[in-house]
Amino acid sequence: MSRQAREAHDGFEALAETIVRTLEAAVPGERFESHSWAHAAGGGGVSRLLSDGVCFEKAGVNFSHVHGHALPPAALEGRPDLSGAGFQAVGLSVVIHPRNPHVPTTHANVRYIETEACGDVPPRFWFGGGFDLTPFYPRLEDCVYWHQTAADLCRPFGEELYPRFKNECDRYFYLKHRAEPRGIGGIFFDNLRLADFATTLRFAKAVGQGFLDAYLPILAARRYETWGEREREFQLLRRSRYVEFNLLYDRGTLFGLQSGGRVDSILMSLPPLAGWRDLGHYDKQEPERWLREFFLKPRDWLNPGLSCEWRKQETK
Repeated sequence: MSRQAREAHDGFEALAETIVRTLEAAVPGERFESHSWAHAAGGGGVSRLLSDGVCFEKAGVNFSHVHGHALPPAALEGRPDLSGAGFQAVGLSVVIHPRNPHVPTTHANVRYIETEACGDVPPRFWFGGGFDLTPFYPRLEDCVYWHQTAADLCRPFGEELYPRFKNECDRYFYLKHRAEPRGIGGIFFDNLRLADFATTLRFAKAVGQGFLDAYLPILAARRYETWGEREREFQLLRRSRYVEFNLLYDRGTLFGLQSGGRVDSILMSLPPLAGWRDLGHYDKQEPERWLREFFLKPRDWLNPGLSCEWRKQETK
């Protein structure tokens, strides 16, 4: 194991433990169960899963460090020269599916990949990751806070990073077959190398902490809001979009399956329940129609005039 892979391993493993402890403290009485697993080609990981909780219907925190003899196709997009290169991949992923429809689903991940020399191509490394929010009954203040937190964590590493990663997130978490985004976005980055390895690792760890800083206040504000059968049905129908994205487009899912990872850990991101039915009748009702008509649009969430635009929408 290289020094850099060891540092990424230690940093992401500690971050996974921090996220688990923090989430358990936020929802007393709900606990993650841990399962260690080994990868066929080398390495392995720890999957931590919380199922059927009062607050979290399903939540998972996965840590992995795996080896392989050749990068899978999902990792070769834009890197055809690395075909056949041996690799190490260190990753942390978090997915939360709350029970209350007023609490957004959320996802975060950070990853480090390094490749061995391959022909005339020297060893390489890069980082990837980000976090995004998928609300069903969104609040404008939550969306603004989510993006403000993302912008704040990026700023010490470069003023240009938040707008760049925000736009990349909008492009990535998009369901082409439905012509709609998965949620309100956040930040997303891939093939990232900042000034040096240490700086980039520090940024990746800041993303993990920033995810907690962004999500916990929203969770606390919404988890006790009342809901009934209507809200639950809408939540399950919108969850189907989440399933479709993860199975059709998500690079992490494809990378894990193509590299021979533990299937149950890879598919941890899927909700325990979802539904498929026409959403057309909801698009004509309030407040459900606001999700599609206002929130599921690429927006500058830090625009000071956004609240005026939202008030106009509410009065239509």
